[in-house]
Amino acid sequence: MQKSQISIQQDPGEMIRSFLSGRQFSSLGVLTDSNTINYCYPLIKEVLPAHHLMEIPAGEEHKNLATCERVWEQLTQYQFDRHSLLVILGGGVLGDLGGFCAATYKRGIEFLLVPTTLLAQVDASVGGKLGIDFHQYKNHIGVFCEPIATLICSKFLATLPTRELRSGFAEVIKHCIISDKKMWNELKSKSLENQDLTELISHSVAFKQQVIEKDPREKGLRKILNFGHTVGHAIESYFLTSANRLFHGEAIGIGMIAEAFIAKNKNLITEDELHQITTYLNQIYPKVMLPESLTEIIVLMQQDKKNKGSKILMALPEGIGQARWDVEVNPAEIEESLKYYQSNQT
Repeated sequence: MQKSQISIQQDPGEMIRSFLSGRQFSSLGVLTDSNTINYCYPLIKEVLPAHHLMEIPAGEEHKNLATCERVWEQLTQYQFDRHSLLVILGGGVLGDLGGFCAATYKRGIEFLLVPTTLLAQVDASVGGKLGIDFHQYKNHIGVFCEPIATLICSKFLATLPTRELRSGFAEVIKHCIISDKKMWNELKSKSLENQDLTELISHSVAFKQQVIEKDPREKGLRKILNFGHTVGHAIESYFLTSANRLFHGEAIGIGMIAEAFIAKNKNLITEDELHQITTYLNQIYPKVMLPESLTEIIVLMQQDKKNKGSKILMALPEGIGQARWDVEVNPAEIEESLKYYQSNQT
């Protein structure tokens, strides 16, 4: 898998202009969703050469094959060939889906990621993981494929509602817990509103790039990036069709509390470290009422991509600042961890 260029700048227009300067493509497309076409596209529209503008509905509920078909139809209608470029302007959902569409259209065309949410900037746009949800399973169909480049601009974050910003912050928290005790101590001393997001974006991108360079296909080390995601993805999937649908980071916040509890019971972290993680995440994320019966959530975990056979495998913190992957966990431990989450809500 080729190494992708990642650029972090302040001015989105200049960032796009600089990247496209001197490059030739047979066709240029810009893929947006119903949010980014209104709030983000105007910030780059004037610097773009002639292009085809495409729009799909926003939201995780549209991250499916039906939406892919809509994108492929537009690419075909506009006669995109394998010398074309698709600029994907949006958050993690659009980046995952749009990148998947580009990587599979005519066996692959170049695509450029311009992530517009904190979640996408610190996590989803880095590492070449692309895909869509299938039935009730998160990211069940997908490929590994790097974009030609990822252009990150913190100015887009000003377009986000607080809940969306808070969702992305979960991945920042995760990166600190599994990689950098000093940064974790700084992070947990401040509220979300008082964080230096530009510094945190740079920290997260640098850490994730370092991990991916060592393990691009997630055979070993890269699995540590899944801390909080075995439980979190199952909870996100459970609420996917609910009127009370959770944002990704909200579910991952629950996942990190539950998985930290499991890590403590396996003597990987201390009681105090568990308390730190639980307390800070509860300060950032609102209480979520889980179902009385946790069976369905645990069943969803049995379809997790990290599993091996019938074994549920997790990435867990090993002290704050490090992590261990492929830790086997049984359903009883998971149920106990979710009960811990429920009992620690304020």
